[in-house]
Amino acid sequence: MSAPAPAPTRILAQARFETLTLLRNGEQLLVSIILPAMALVGLTLSPYPALGSHPRIDVVAPGVLALAVASTAFTGQAISTAFDRRYGVLRMYGVSPLGRGGLLLGKAIAVLCVLLVQVLVLSALALTMGWRPALTGLAPGLVGLLLGVLAFVGLALLLAGTLRAEAVLALANLMWVVLLGLGLLIPVPVLPAAVRGLAGALPSGALGEAMRSALLDGAWPWTAWLVLLAWAALTWGLALRLFRWAP
Repeated sequence: MSAPAPAPTRILAQARFETLTLLRNGEQLLVSIILPAMALVGLTLSPYPALGSHPRIDVVAPGVLALAVASTAFTGQAISTAFDRRYGVLRMYGVSPLGRGGLLLGKAIAVLCVLLVQVLVLSALALTMGWRPALTGLAPGLVGLLLGVLAFVGLALLLAGTLRAEAVLALANLMWVVLLGLGLLIPVPVLPAAVRGLAGALPSGALGEAMRSALLDGAWPWTAWLVLLAWAALTWGLALRLFRWAP
């Protein structure tokens, strides 16, 4: 009997499969690119809501990149994984050398690959609309995107691996809508005082503020990164422990 392939080979093969699956999914394309592009155009051209003193496109574009992360890493992954689990697709992984950790890492890498396409498309659109990001913020912006992926993929797989598919479908869509206004697209400082603290402690607010701080001001938003790291550590730890292959 031949030995299983090394762990990195297994994970990369799974990541390739997951990436191609995401790119071939028309509904995923709608959530990952078209809806963020509509948000970019709509919020930039509309005078409402108030987004602060900076040019609107400079505030909206980083938020839309944060929205792209949430759309692919959270909503898309949570729903697709939950229904794969419901229909028994994931059971084969439970007895394969890939294992739980390999499956979760493969999904995270796939999200990064799809996110690269999203960032290129959405950034090109924003640049044609007049966006001028701070060049010194490109490196911290990339860090923010990576930490956002970790936090939101962990949250997605925690929900998908522990709840019924129908519950995940409803909850993931509801959370996506709520998080739009809690720091992803709307800056935390312009939110009502009663919800600023909550928004800043959520992965949505932390990611949105990290992207805006980096790409607006060229800053290194350590506090927002720590919030994202905390969410990533919590959700990945729970997902690795509680994720179940079948309902």
